[in-house]
Amino acid sequence: MSARALNDDEVISEMNKMVAFIKQEAMEKAREIRVKADEEFAIEKASTPMGMLLRGTDGVFQGQAREARAASHRYPVRQEAEGGRGRTEDVTQSTLTNKSRLRLLQQREEHLQDLFSTTRELIVDLSRDQARYVQFLEGVITQGFLQLLEPDVTVHARGLDVEVVRRAADGAAKQYTEVSGRTVNVTVVGLLSDDIAGGVKLVSGSQRITLDNTLDERLRLLEDRMLPEIRNNLFGPNDNRKFYT
Repeated sequence: MSARALNDDEVISEMNKMVAFIKQEAMEKAREIRVKADEEFAIEKASTPMGMLLRGTDGVFQGQAREARAASHRYPVRQEAEGGRGRTEDVTQSTLTNKSRLRLLQQREEHLQDLFSTTRELIVDLSRDQARYVQFLEGVITQGFLQLLEPDVTVHARGLDVEVVRRAADGAAKQYTEVSGRTVNVTVVGLLSDDIAGGVKLVSGSQRITLDNTLDERLRLLEDRMLPEIRNNLFGPNDNRKFYT
């Protein structure tokens, strides 16, 4: 008796669980990133002469600032120089702020890549669990048959998966017949690289249509679809974004 194949919603749910599995840890890591970036910015800002001036820790700079302010009242011509120094300080602070923001964005991107890398390890584990893997394969192959509606279909699999895919394809062909009333002639070939996480590609008999149901491609599509939601959950809403669709 073959295991019940996953339907499309269950396949998506299974992939969502992989992302949710590490979401809590990721949110904690995101908070650490924000705290670290704020600390680095504060330290770097404080290490500059401007930072020392603003903190009032350097008596020489404080004295110069007082003298400059007094001179600006006595000699209007000095105001231009004072204004120029103010603009320099503004530029310095703006540079530090932008540098800190870029560092934070880089750390966020690195963390997202770590998140996706961990998720990929989870789908590799799925392909090693034969019972769950066969169930997954039956579901996506049946789904592919119903999309193609072709009498002949070639299923491309990894070389190490050929036998398990043949089992899954037999079960999928039976389910396809039960649902559609049609029959399908299935050929399984091991042409996919063993470097991918698993899954299959279905090619129509005419070879004009290819459906990519590999685990890697499904994860990529899920990442694209859920990336805005993942970013919001990890890092909070983007204050610069005005429109959400």
